[in-house]
Amino acid sequence: MPDGPINEQYVGLLVIGDPHLEGRTPGFRRDNYPEVILEKFAWCLRYAQANRLLPTLLGDLFDKPRDNPTWMLGSLIVLLSDVECIGIYGNHDCAEPQLSDHDSLSLLVKSGRIRLLDDKPWRGHMNGRPVIIGGSSYRQPIPESFVAEDGDGAATLVFWLTHHDVIVPGYEEQGRLETRSIDRIDLVINGHIHRQLADVQRDQTLWITPGNISRRTRSEASRDHIPAVLRIDVNENGYERRVVEVPHQPFNDVFHPELVDGATGADTSSSAFVAGLRELQARRTESGAGLMSFLQKNLAQFDGSVAAEIMELAAEVTSNGDK
Repeated sequence: MPDGPINEQYVGLLVIGDPHLEGRTPGFRRDNYPEVILEKFAWCLRYAQANRLLPTLLGDLFDKPRDNPTWMLGSLIVLLSDVECIGIYGNHDCAEPQLSDHDSLSLLVKSGRIRLLDDKPWRGHMNGRPVIIGGSSYRQPIPESFVAEDGDGAATLVFWLTHHDVIVPGYEEQGRLETRSIDRIDLVINGHIHRQLADVQRDQTLWITPGNISRRTRSEASRDHIPAVLRIDVNENGYERRVVEVPHQPFNDVFHPELVDGATGADTSSSAFVAGLRELQARRTESGAGLMSFLQKNLAQFDGSVAAEIMELAAEVTSNGDK
């Protein structure tokens, strides 16, 4: 696959956020999630090819790092067979702090289907403009500055991919990493956060949070979220970006409706118990979301140590790894 100054086949890049491919249906989704999310990813690749955009992954291609179904891995190998695809890995891609040979993503990396950017940035030209794309995968350090090489002139655009808990508006409590100006890096694109959030400008460096292409949980945040990718078109003045919706079904068609108990009065614990039990009976989800919802509504009535043990046992039974 082309990699270097002679690469001028692209006019920009298509940034694909956190697909979370997996072999079972998460949360309270009512569709065939494994096939639906794989088709969304395939749509992204087709859109990128049709518009001469370089497919770029922000991490968490997989939701579970290992034991992903063979049919899904085979489909990915076919989808990426004639595609140049670059990116970084996320926390869901690796069972240990770093990617290992036992993780599913390693198969795609070793087979040449995906090139990780941690060790070597992508270099080429887009629309005649020199472009460099680097990246820092999960737990990997984000550079203090970008060290230019011979031939990296002032006109070179430098994009950087990250998968970190960055402190941005709307993610202040969960965030750990402050945004900052990074010498020679024009744009930092962060994955990991599933919602599109406000930009942060730090001198010459712009930090953006584009969100992801899937909706995994039945929540208000998911209801408001529009699955989309980030399109970046490079031009002589720099770049332009816009959000492109990925085809998707309405929220109410994707998720089971929440069952609301009609009980009223002061006995809220009893009401929560009844509502949770109804949900559990009606929504026997693959991920055990009904069970987890039921427990979350009712564990407050138990001693803390007992509640913690119940949740631990439930997590083992359901292997519930959703964020």
